[in-house]
Amino acid sequence: MTVDEALALARRLGVERGDAQALIAQLTGRDRTWLITHGDARVPGAEAALRRLADGEPLAHLTGWQPFHGLNLRVTPATLIPRPDTEVLVNWALELLVGMPGRPAVADLGTGSGAIALAIKAACGRATVCAVDLSAPALEVAHANGEALGLEVDWRQGNWFEPLAGRHFDLIVSNPPYIAGDDPHLPALRHEPLTALTPGGDGLADLRTLIDAAPQHLPPGGWLLLEHGWDQAEAVARQLSGRGFGEVALRRDLGGRARASGGRWPG
Repeated sequence: MTVDEALALARRLGVERGDAQALIAQLTGRDRTWLITHGDARVPGAEAALRRLADGEPLAHLTGWQPFHGLNLRVTPATLIPRPDTEVLVNWALELLVGMPGRPAVADLGTGSGAIALAIKAACGRATVCAVDLSAPALEVAHANGEALGLEVDWRQGNWFEPLAGRHFDLIVSNPPYIAGDDPHLPALRHEPLTALTPGGDGLADLRTLIDAAPQHLPPGGWLLLEHGWDQAEAVARQLSGRGFGEVALRRDLGGRARASGGRWPG
């Protein structure tokens, strides 16, 4: 199958042209500009790959890569695919780090592919970054991403704060599972690890756990930033305030939806 034939098949299958071009570029080892002038070039495996894409398999799993905050990250079915909306959390973290002197300590909990930890380290090299995940396969992906990018992160395996006993951080960030167990969108995300998407129930269990435990690992003035669902902002803010956090604030994603909430431990 040629490039032109593959693009025609993509149209018939309802695959977005940009996604089809990205996939074909990966299969040919060329960039999109090359595809425009080489419509008769052969594309090995194009039909099977395009049909998998049309069937809902994520483009990132087919190409093996996902861009995030200026980084190109390796992803596999063992990790959540980093979303552009999560860059809101990273940007907020970086704003806070500007005002922190010396070598601020940062913890990323539930790191997955390492996206948040690596984006923070790439943009703020003086920060010391530690990242935790319960999944050994996910940590392997994250560690490989760090090695490929030449970014030093302390990778730890365990459940939330368990590997961090006795340690304190100036900034704790997390994009935990927060989708409700009965959310109708979950079936469409079947190619990603379910445990990285939902804790079941109302989706707030892991957010509550993090808010409850974080003060044991924050110095006075330390920050906790959490990504959450667009309809969970009020509940998360109440939980933060109820636990004793001050300066509770909200950030919105690219679509204007409530996406991240955070607070400062008093002191």
